[in-house]
Amino acid sequence: MEREIEKLKNLCEKNGIYLSDEQLEKFDIYLKTLLKWNRVYNLTSVRKKEEIVIKHFFDSLTLIKLFDKVNLDIRKKSIADLGTGAGFPGVPLKIYYKDLIDLYLIEAVQKKCLFLEFLRKDLSINYTVFCLRAEDISREFDIVVSRATGETFEVLKIGKNILKKGGYLIVMKAKKVEEELRPYTITLRLTGYPDRKFIVIKKS
Repeated sequence: MEREIEKLKNLCEKNGIYLSDEQLEKFDIYLKTLLKWNRVYNLTSVRKKEEIVIKHFFDSLTLIKLFDKVNLDIRKKSIADLGTGAGFPGVPLKIYYKDLIDLYLIEAVQKKCLFLEFLRKDLSINYTVFCLRAEDISREFDIVVSRATGETFEVLKIGKNILKKGGYLIVMKAKKVEEELRPYTITLRLTGYPDRKFIVIKKS
């Protein structure tokens, strides 16, 4: 197993997230598969092993802390990852929650969809890939998450259209949050990692 996966384990534990050997093995497979595909298909601009593990894997898992903070019970919920790219944050969440969630990955770029289909088999986990623009999806989900995909207000508008009534739309923000969205913003303080901001909106 890659030593970077050990770093992921340690960083998660410092923040109260505990990964089993089986989950760590899946992250190891994910890392190797992503590195291999990235050489040919340029799926993510983050190329170093440690950066992938921290900036993609751990960063995705910070959602676990958010769900706890807002008392959001995700069991048996449908979660859509809007503009998932190479599977973030959806696939790390699925590795962690296993069959407790139904995961749907929304991605319009064909090569990324192919990677996600291949990855599903490699990891032996179950999720659905919609190789479509979100505007072309006709179903609704309990939770829609998006990790800094495009312009925030556009993401919120598209996300709300595929969200069930009473559902939650969560946008992960690395940069400054727009003034109008500050009332909906939750900041998590993390150990050994920069503060993480989330815009959380419940559809009434």
